[in-house]
Amino acid sequence: MVRLRVFSGRELCRLLGDHGFEVVRQRGSHAVMQKRTAGTTVTVPVPLHDEIRIGTLQSIIRQSGLPKSIFEQG
Repeated sequence: MVRLRVFSGRELCRLLGDHGFEVVRQRGSHAVMQKRTAGTTVTVPVPLHDEIRIGTLQSIIRQSGLPKSIFEQG
């Protein structure tokens, strides 16, 4: 079974940015990233913490619509 990597908030923003998301605003310790596609916009809030908790990471994966394999180790 492959495990999810441990991400910081900045690493996660960089990874999402590589897949078409861009930071639209930031307030305090949270950034809001969006990806605009034909007819829809996907919005994902990302906490800019040193380590993202597993449940939060799973929620970000689900909201982003990206394949889980991108966030796995190795």
